[in-house]
Amino acid sequence: MSARNIIIVSDGTGITAENFAHSLLAQFDISIKDHRIPFIDTIDKAHQAVQKIKDIALVSVERPMVFTTLVNPEIHDVIHACEQAYFVDLFNIFVAPLELELGLKSNHSANRLHHNADSTAYRDRIEAINFALMHDDGQTNKNLAQADVILVGVSRCGKTPTSLYLAMQHGIKAANCPLIPEDFERNCLPSSLDGFRHKLFGLTIEAARLSEIRNERRPGSKYAALENCRYEVNEAEKLMNRHGISTASSTHKSIEEIATTILQEIHIER
Repeated sequence: MSARNIIIVSDGTGITAENFAHSLLAQFDISIKDHRIPFIDTIDKAHQAVQKIKDIALVSVERPMVFTTLVNPEIHDVIHACEQAYFVDLFNIFVAPLELELGLKSNHSANRLHHNADSTAYRDRIEAINFALMHDDGQTNKNLAQADVILVGVSRCGKTPTSLYLAMQHGIKAANCPLIPEDFERNCLPSSLDGFRHKLFGLTIEAARLSEIRNERRPGSKYAALENCRYEVNEAEKLMNRHGISTASSTHKSIEEIATTILQEIHIER
């Protein structure tokens, strides 16, 4: 079955609209192909966007589905006048009922969510991203006391992407530290983590999946061998259980799900 073309048209980045569209379409057993048309904030750009929609429609088996977040009514009308696609207006679906409930009129301010480069929350996110990069894979122990959470687990179990997601999406300062064979032989956590037990959260993974991931990086190596992966995962899990560290498996969970679990378990204020 051919993929259904999904087009996101927004006066901002379109990231929020794209995520929401994916959440909605995940309820259906279909394959999709994404197209994002961001920063449509003038009439000229709106006409250019319409042409792109028509071009995609020409090569589509089924008509494209267009998800829009456009607050300017003139730009909205230009886009929605296109007859070659099916439209889902994410703003109008939700704004009108909210106006009734709140007893207020929407200010129809384009890009309101994205004009935050000077806000405290934005600066916190940038600081958290820098912190995550500096403390990735146990590169440094400096300022670990500032960490909101410290992720532990074997190499390639998902610590780095989870740390960066927590930083970018929630402004959480997340460090991560690998558990290595030397730790298993000593039967204790890295000494750099002494005093930070309350900040630790463990990630684990099925050995077969870990072997697949490691083979992409170092094919045929002992590091990627299934037997070695089984040993490391088992020893890491025993070590984390011994220290009472909460864990989550990255085998079948998305980064978003893992991050949410961490936020709930560690009780971090976002």
